[in-house]
Amino acid sequence: MLRLKDTRFPNTATFLQSAIRVAQYYGFTHMESVPRKDASAMRDMRSRANKDDAEISFARREERPLILAAKRSILCAAAPGEVLLLWRTITGNASGASPAASLELFVLGTDSAIAEALLLVVANAIALESGLPERILSINNIGGVESSGRFVRDVGTYLRKHIETIAPILRARSATDPLGTLIQLIERGHPAMPRAPQAMEYLTEDERRRFWELLEYLEVFGLPYELSPHVLGSRDCWAHALYQISVVDQESGTRMPIAFGGRYDPLASRFAAMPTTAVTISITCEVRGKARPKKEVPGLPFIYFAHLGPEARRKSLGVLESLRVAGIPVHHGLYHQRIGEQMMAARRTATPYVLIMGHKEAVEGTVLVREVATNSQDAIPVLELPNYLKRKRVGGWRAGSLSGA
Repeated sequence: MLRLKDTRFPNTATFLQSAIRVAQYYGFTHMESVPRKDASAMRDMRSRANKDDAEISFARREERPLILAAKRSILCAAAPGEVLLLWRTITGNASGASPAASLELFVLGTDSAIAEALLLVVANAIALESGLPERILSINNIGGVESSGRFVRDVGTYLRKHIETIAPILRARSATDPLGTLIQLIERGHPAMPRAPQAMEYLTEDERRRFWELLEYLEVFGLPYELSPHVLGSRDCWAHALYQISVVDQESGTRMPIAFGGRYDPLASRFAAMPTTAVTISITCEVRGKARPKKEVPGLPFIYFAHLGPEARRKSLGVLESLRVAGIPVHHGLYHQRIGEQMMAARRTATPYVLIMGHKEAVEGTVLVREVATNSQDAIPVLELPNYLKRKRVGGWRAGSLSGA
């Protein structure tokens, strides 16, 4: 949990307000502002979700709040092929102890690794705005149903071999919930855990390629990470990538987790009763002073950022972050693969300027700045782009709203 004394904020409300502002910059909207499915569909989903609750196995404390988030997210109406970027805040008790507030971010409707990468870049930007000290991003991958199944079976076998060294209170659990037991033993520093099976060793070639795609996004962006076999979660909730962000306590040198998340396709699919793709990250902060952030309604950007090709897509995150730091708002469609979808979105937003990065521009380190009215365009080096847009006086907000926050 994030401690306010490690940030530049005097209370919880100002931290959340800053974090929400960053999320909204990247296109996230308040979950409650999104239209819901029709009444009959909502009744069916709620009934199914309530019945399924008792069947879900939790391997760690942080998974329990995900249940309500997953239920809420599948009730959001989306057109076929539409991707939703959502946020919401919740308050409660962290691990049943001290009060805490969380900002939860969701990307629904895409199985592309850009979803996880976007969440991690946004979380990193929130941490930077907070002035947090040294941060550590730890990533693991538990694979799909078959890979994680093999992993859990071998974990059970490994635990049985070491059953005499396991505390009696955990022995019974090890027979029915090997993964949850493994997580408990890792948290307690059991000496046999460094030699326990590791989930990434069980990934198929396709799953490895998918995972490498996520790591490529982070490396191109310049976001440091470590591969950690200790970032784990229940197979009922998660599949593929899991991640945790920690800060280092300057006094003790210990790590304190402040954010956790991953791809929760299994849980979303269970509640929706159909294959569903969903990714999340939750950033948790202690409650101190005011805890309710002020509502802010930003305007609409003058600019739409479009990419063409995988190389441009990988470099787009860095361009967007440089524009955010410079205070230049943009629309984007990073979750779209085809340029046609992005240009249609640009027309819907009626932005007078479109930034385009294709493969040639990505290699050369430039961006095309196109003025829609005249169809004229200039190739601008990425490092000079913020100043160029400010000189053109297009780096601000138009009247309107991006969010129902």
